[in-house]
Amino acid sequence: MLSKSNIKRITGLYQKKYRKQEGLFVAEGVKVIQELLESSFELEAIYGIERSSLHIPAENKNAFQQITIAELKKISFLKTPQAALALFKIPTQYEDQHTGITVLLDDVRDPGNLGTIIRLCDWFGVTSLVCSTQTVDCYNPKVVQATMGSLSRIRISYVDITSYLQEEQRPIYGTFMEGDTIYTATLPEEAVIVMGNEANGISDRVAQFVTQKIAIPRFGAMQKTESLNVATATAICLSEFKRGSVIGT
Repeated sequence: MLSKSNIKRITGLYQKKYRKQEGLFVAEGVKVIQELLESSFELEAIYGIERSSLHIPAENKNAFQQITIAELKKISFLKTPQAALALFKIPTQYEDQHTGITVLLDDVRDPGNLGTIIRLCDWFGVTSLVCSTQTVDCYNPKVVQATMGSLSRIRISYVDITSYLQEEQRPIYGTFMEGDTIYTATLPEEAVIVMGNEANGISDRVAQFVTQKIAIPRFGAMQKTESLNVATATAICLSEFKRGSVIGT
C-alpha cells in the first residue's frame, strides 16, 4: 500500500524543482519503462499492477511494489494510467563532443515537441541534442512519455547556447523563411542544426551565429500556412541531412 508521503513524493516529481531536488524522474507505461530498464539509467522503484508485465533485471528484483489501479491513478499524470510507473535517477549531464550532427534547440517549450524531437534524433542516428536553458526539461513526464524510450539513447545537455555556439567550429545551419531551400542545398555530415521556438523561431541572439540559412519551401497553392510545427521541421531537416550522407556513400 502506498503511503500518503510516498504519493506526495511521486506526484511532486511532475515539477522540475522537485525532480532536481530528488534527482529522480517518472516514467510510465510498460514499453517506456522496459526500454529504460535495459539502458544505463539507474532504477529507483517500480509501482505496478502486476509484476509479470515487466522483465525486471535480477539486481532490481526488490524495486518492484505491487499496487492497485486506484493507487496507480493517484500517482499517474495520465488520464488513463498504464500498467506501471517507475522512478529513475537523473544521470549526470552529458557534454556534447562537437562532432557529427548536433541538433540545437532554441527555447522549445512544448513537451510533446521535445519528446518527438528526441525520438527523431534516435531514428536518424543523431546522438547529441543540445538545449537552451529555457527549453522544456527532458525529464518532464510528458517528454519522457513522448520519447517512447528514445530518451535512453540520446545524449542531451542544457547549456548557455550563445557560449556553446561561440566555441563551435562546425557550420551552423538555421531554419528561416528566407533561407535557401533545403532540397537543393549541399548538406555536410558534420554540422549544428538550430531549431527555434514554436512561436518566435530562432532568436536574434542565436541567429547571429548561423552560417547557413535554410528553408523548407511551401508548395501549397494558397501559400497561407504561416509555419511548420518545430518537430515536423526537424524531421524534414534530419531526413535531408541524412539523405545526403547516404547518397554520398
